[in-house]
Amino acid sequence: MTTERPVAVRLRVDPVACDAYGYCAELLPERVTLDQWGYPIVDGRPVDGALVALATRAATECPRRAVHLETVATRDRG
Repeated sequence: MTTERPVAVRLRVDPVACDAYGYCAELLPERVTLDQWGYPIVDGRPVDGALVALATRAATECPRRAVHLETVATRDRG
């Protein structure tokens, strides 16, 4: 028998591809802030729950395709 671990996603930004449009910070301000030049700073915490839909939209809406989602296993809190 295998037990499945809860899964969340982590937001990652490709700094080379990013042109500082700022859509990611508008769509997901809970995890993304902008530096003084408008480039995103991602807090690195896993995104879970209701924020997954917003993170997915932030990745989809990025005009430079610089925002990526990575699947990560979360710790069991039991």
